[in-house]
Amino acid sequence: MIKIKIFLDTANLSELRQAMEAGVLDGCTTNPSLIKAEVDKGMKDLEGHIEEICRILGKGKPVSLEVVSTDYENMAREGEFLYKRFNPVAGNAVIKIPINPSTDGKDNSRGLRAIRYLSSKGIPVNTTLVMTPEQALLAAKAGAKIVSPFAGRIDDYIRSRSGAKFGKEDYFPAGGTGKDDNGIASGVDLVKKIVDIFKTYNIKTEVLAASIRNERQAREVALAGADIATIPFSVLMKMLQHEKTLEGTIKFSQDTVQEYKNVFGIKK
Repeated sequence: MIKIKIFLDTANLSELRQAMEAGVLDGCTTNPSLIKAEVDKGMKDLEGHIEEICRILGKGKPVSLEVVSTDYENMAREGEFLYKRFNPVAGNAVIKIPINPSTDGKDNSRGLRAIRYLSSKGIPVNTTLVMTPEQALLAAKAGAKIVSPFAGRIDDYIRSRSGAKFGKEDYFPAGGTGKDDNGIASGVDLVKKIVDIFKTYNIKTEVLAASIRNERQAREVALAGADIATIPFSVLMKMLQHEKTLEGTIKFSQDTVQEYKNVFGIKK
């Protein structure tokens, strides 16, 4: 059994159906920005749309749904609501809680408390916006089923601090370029350090590499030992492409003789 899982980072039904039909999808992550993208396209029935996401994935393939509040009480309430509302559809709802939603530097523990509360109720939690190994460790200790280090955003942060010019989808090397964020060389390095800590202490929480910018980064988080990579549909499609694959396809097609086509009942 292949242990690394591939999740699609989307709320688009067509993308989810196509990936499911390809047989490579193990789950889905959504967030308010991805939901907004579908609303902007004309989606009207939000709850029905989320239900359909859960149905498309089906039992055993998690769908992460995110709370919107930033205080402990409402995060806990919203998490319970989302789980009770959508988990009955296919038994696959997971609740996303940010590791530290404090915007004023006060009560930094509110995310951990929400994780602990929901986990104590048997509700699986995906801890989002993880940017350091220590955040991941604390989330795991609070009971998170999944922690999501944001590899792409860390790459962006390191590059921005260094003054480098870059495009969002540009590849950033796993070993960094000499700059770092408190000892973290890159997004891939962040993922690897979390994986190493969890292995050292036999922590069962899954490491989900999020904010994947390109196909090279998807490969490297797999090499780093991530349990899950959640990727945009566009990156999934790029993972299938290579110019020599295209060249070979064209060549084989050109060389197919009519006698071979006849075997399949293909006419001229």
